[in-house]
Amino acid sequence: MAGKQEPQDEVQGMRRGMLQGAALGAAMALLGGVVTPAQAAEGGPFPAHKRWKIVFVNHVTTNPFFVPTQYGIQDSTALLGMDYQWTGSANADIAEMVNAVNAAIAGKADAIAVPIVDPKAFDKPIQAALDAGIPVFAYNADAPQGSSNPRLSYIGQDLYLSGYQMGERIASLIDSGLVGLFIATPGQLNIQPRLDGAVAAIKKSGKKIDVQTIATGATVNEELSKIKSFYLGHQDLKGMFAVDAGSTQGVAEVMKENNLPSKGVHGGGFDLLPRTVQLIHDGFLDFTIDQQPYVQGFYTVMQAFVYLASGGLVGPANVNTGLKFVTKGSVDPYLNTSTRYEGKSTKPEIVPRSGAIKG
Repeated sequence: MAGKQEPQDEVQGMRRGMLQGAALGAAMALLGGVVTPAQAAEGGPFPAHKRWKIVFVNHVTTNPFFVPTQYGIQDSTALLGMDYQWTGSANADIAEMVNAVNAAIAGKADAIAVPIVDPKAFDKPIQAALDAGIPVFAYNADAPQGSSNPRLSYIGQDLYLSGYQMGERIASLIDSGLVGLFIATPGQLNIQPRLDGAVAAIKKSGKKIDVQTIATGATVNEELSKIKSFYLGHQDLKGMFAVDAGSTQGVAEVMKENNLPSKGVHGGGFDLLPRTVQLIHDGFLDFTIDQQPYVQGFYTVMQAFVYLASGGLVGPANVNTGLKFVTKGSVDPYLNTSTRYEGKSTKPEIVPRSGAIKG
């Protein structure tokens, strides 16, 4: 994909917040105001700098999970006076992703961000970028532990731990029987560690749970179709759980369509697609896990900026973007808020909050 890509058509006509002021706090108060691109680079607390460009390579460029990620990229690049490009593959094609990294190197990008969804394919292109003086950051998916991949840092969820905790939750809900675990693209490092963690936790529980793993595909429609087919062939199952956003939404839809909670079937998964959140509220899904996709974009840009601004002295640090179970008892704030931060609105805004802060 050439040039800057917006996550939704209506975003193209939106006034994106450009920020100015003598300090970051003052700048944030003006989110949604309008200044020129030059002012965005020169009006903040940092000295004037070139409009560095960061290229975000992605494995599923049109997947709704990454809508808030793109908003996070837009907001942080506007704040810091940078440019970005959103590119990669629409259907998890590793070769397309590698080509996009190589194109960013050839185009003399100032920084590159890429989910390392394959254990080896990105080692050489990332090293080539570093050799060319281009810092590379992993987001959403990281190289395996002990890997020789030279990326500077990882911004995203602790994937194995999140899957392990999901497996513990599954074992607390189900004593025995068939459980389907759905994964969009087996082997990809943004979701396979979750599956591995879930299977390990279920096994450690000692319960007589028969786990079957089902590959669903890279698009939401494909995922829903595979989940429906599995249920129709295994109507005695006790649970359906997923390790990616699209499959989780598919599980929720099948749970609702067949009123499975009334039959004692449990379900859950990952991420905050609007339909998933609604069906948790309606009682058709036990839980989903929030990994904060907005900050996976925002913090990655921040790290790239600080690295470039400091001449490489400051910046690279792994950031765990979190693990939070969202259930029927805690889902209401997600339903009652419609902002860029969870991908449900194009409008930049500061969201007021009240009451005690719960960890």
